[in-house]
Amino acid sequence: MTHAKLPLITAQSRLDTPLGRLTVAATDHGLAGLWFDDQAHHPGSIDAPTDDAHPFIAQAREELQRYWSAAALGPFSVPLDLLGTPFQRAVWQALLQIAPGRTATYAEIAARAGAPAAVRAAGAAIGRNPVSVIVPCHRVIGRAGGLTGYAGGLPRKRALLQLEGVAVVA
Repeated sequence: MTHAKLPLITAQSRLDTPLGRLTVAATDHGLAGLWFDDQAHHPGSIDAPTDDAHPFIAQAREELQRYWSAAALGPFSVPLDLLGTPFQRAVWQALLQIAPGRTATYAEIAARAGAPAAVRAAGAAIGRNPVSVIVPCHRVIGRAGGLTGYAGGLPRKRALLQLEGVAVVA
């Protein structure tokens, strides 16, 4: 596991989901992290108290429960506090514009982030997304329509897209 620099985390919790356990982390300004246990780029141990009642953690838990039941596939409204480079934040903002049940290619995300030639850099930023599911990096597919990398694993990406009604190409 890599140890990425995080904003000042003031609370954390653990969530059980149909796709595995998640660590959720919050600051005083919003949700800063949501990682599956075995996800690439998981920050490892977080030095913050466990607080299941923290307002951003409680809101994320509620919204994710509705998402898993397919009662509300998004968008999520929990405030976010994402730490990254300006380009990473632009890519993550572009991801937030992909509606549930829709997909976008890496090239489309690079263009939306203001750097159409930076497709590989956009892919790297997508892979470093610190808030899985809520910042919907699972909605990014290859230019031929196939599933490509996902830090949480391709089986999870496939399951998330199927939950949202996207027909996935093997």
